[in-house]
Amino acid sequence: MNKKTLTRVLLGLTAITIVASVITYFVIKPDRPWMAFYVLCCGGVLVFNFLISLFLVNKNFKK
Repeated sequence: MNKKTLTRVLLGLTAITIVASVITYFVIKPDRPWMAFYVLCCGGVLVFNFLISLFLVNKNFKK
């Protein structure tokens, strides 16, 4: 895989995770607010990891 493909995959995963986390937060919030917050935090951790991976991919593929 080249840099462009990995960048697109990581950006796609980041976007999907953000959207899914926010939707899940608003669906679960009325019933169990603590669990909604937990799910949103887990989604945030995943997004942070994807962004770090994106930085490392761009750093390692300098040409």
